[in-house]
Amino acid sequence: MKLTKTILLIGFALVLFNCKTYKKEITEVPKIAYTIAPVNIQQVKLTDEFWLPIIKKVQEKTIEYAIQKCEEEGRMDNFLIAGKQKEGTVKGQMPFDDTDVYKIIEGASNTLISEPNPKLEKLLDSLIGIIKIGQEKDGYLTTWRTINPAKPPAPWVPVIEGKRWESLQISHELYNSGHMIEAAVVHFEATGKRNFLDIAIKNADLLVKTFGDGKDQVQGVPGHQIVETGLVKLYQITKNKAYLDLAKYFLDNRGNPNNHKLYGAYSQDDIPVIQQKEAVGHAVRAVYMYAGMTDIAAIENNAEYYKAVNSLWENVVNKKMYITGGIGAKHDGEAFGENYELPNLTAYNETCAAIGNVYWNHRLHNISGNSDYFDVIERSLYNGLISGLSLDGKKFFYPNALESDGVYKFNRGECTRQSWFDCSCCPTNLIRFIPSIPGLIYSTNKDVLYVNLYASNTANIALDKTELRIVQQTNYPWDGNVAITVWPKKESEFTVKLRIPGWARNQVLPGDLYGYATSASAKVLLKINGKPFEFKEDKGYITISRKWKKGEIIEMNLPMEVKKVVTNEKVEGNKGKVSLEYGPIVYAIEEIDNPTAFDKITIDANDTFKVTKEPTLLEGVNTIQTKNFKAIPYYSWSNRGVGKMKVWIPEK
Repeated sequence: MKLTKTILLIGFALVLFNCKTYKKEITEVPKIAYTIAPVNIQQVKLTDEFWLPIIKKVQEKTIEYAIQKCEEEGRMDNFLIAGKQKEGTVKGQMPFDDTDVYKIIEGASNTLISEPNPKLEKLLDSLIGIIKIGQEKDGYLTTWRTINPAKPPAPWVPVIEGKRWESLQISHELYNSGHMIEAAVVHFEATGKRNFLDIAIKNADLLVKTFGDGKDQVQGVPGHQIVETGLVKLYQITKNKAYLDLAKYFLDNRGNPNNHKLYGAYSQDDIPVIQQKEAVGHAVRAVYMYAGMTDIAAIENNAEYYKAVNSLWENVVNKKMYITGGIGAKHDGEAFGENYELPNLTAYNETCAAIGNVYWNHRLHNISGNSDYFDVIERSLYNGLISGLSLDGKKFFYPNALESDGVYKFNRGECTRQSWFDCSCCPTNLIRFIPSIPGLIYSTNKDVLYVNLYASNTANIALDKTELRIVQQTNYPWDGNVAITVWPKKESEFTVKLRIPGWARNQVLPGDLYGYATSASAKVLLKINGKPFEFKEDKGYITISRKWKKGEIIEMNLPMEVKKVVTNEKVEGNKGKVSLEYGPIVYAIEEIDNPTAFDKITIDANDTFKVTKEPTLLEGVNTIQTKNFKAIPYYSWSNRGVGKMKVWIPEK
């Protein structure tokens, strides 16, 4: 992959410098574009025993619970107070409390895309009606400033004259717009209704009118990025290029001292985005920005932006990512640390950052089709992302530590899961994201079908030359057997690409940050209609091009075994330690399973591992046992009370 990227970047440099000597080579540089399209969740009916219960838990428990918490804490009241429909002062403690309502609507809208629900749709119409009340006549929508511009809910938001946009670095006015626009687009796609979309367009039109380099316009960029991706999505459904241009304006002017007083590296605003090579600052802001940069690279065929996001991706994956897929090492500033700074007890790994990282990597895959991006996505999904949600759907991790001593209060003042937070961005971000997971499973490009993730489902997919139905059956991630039945509408020639997960290719993550202590010898096996099929790997995929008939069956076996992971020696905290994986799942030892001499547990070099399916433990998991300890999937820890936990275990 690195060699391919190097060749591409040399080509891009030649384009930029108009080097006539290599004119032939320049014409052969591939266009940067979203050539690969995800299959919409509306076309994917999940039947999976792992993911379906998690998604239903969010749909049936977490959404209702979050609405209740938002009502208790005055999130809805703020819209009514802003619209003079209710008396009172600003409720809540954060200038971005409005976004909790938007993210709930987005998650519920993804639920509607998957399955019609008139009762839920009616509830969303009610919430949207409340939001509309809080919007000012010209489209402005940030309730705390409308209610009392001189008194923000958080004391750290400076007020000079009480004007709009006066403190963009931390006012979160543009962040509020970003989440609102993203939610409105998803709601429109789910229902076809314009009630929320019209609110978003009115707000976006105000932003277009307000910001820019014109004589009467405001100069500046958001402190917390996300409005960029929201504007891009609005452009994609309205085709109003003004929204795309504004998104690029916000990105182009980061690090530009002639545009505004710079916010610094914390907000990725110390140097221009195309010059950034190291992931720094607030991790959530960063990956939201990288996603927006990837959008610009793809939509505008922008080589400078593409070079920058690839450099940033290489830095994150090679030097700043946890074994769980988590990012953001430091509690101070919820930020990336230095290269190789990956502490375990004090790890931050904000749940929102894991979600943003998936969004970014999905975009990168849609350009290149390289499975490395889905290796990152899969690692995050099964480990450092769903760890943020409890098994009952009503408790949460904001940070996701890789070690707990049962005392250190890593989770915003607690050493266990919490029922809510003063800053509740992570619970509502889980709500907006988890129902969209089926949209990651498949992608298409002309007559090519990408199978990116393995989960039981039935999907209806349209390729250029045929429509087909796919039936996938698997017990993944607990075993590696996958059966895919292909039902083309008519006998047709097309290509199916099956992703070989990195762990099945003896690759923990792309790069050299992690590696397996020993390489597995068992090979991936493939059969078509019961007959062995020889294959070659291409960008991490098995490529099968043939004329397909109805009912043909692909069987793949991804051999699973317990693997010991070691870390690059530059990571000080993991020296002499290993972590355990089985398939895509990272494991941890928890004190409740190992109450005797927990701190003295070690892994012996000759240990043999026994994998046991325990249907009644933690809603059904595979455990790993040796003579010394018992390990559970990392995502399931802290569901049985306060106690110690470790992912990295000393090795004798």
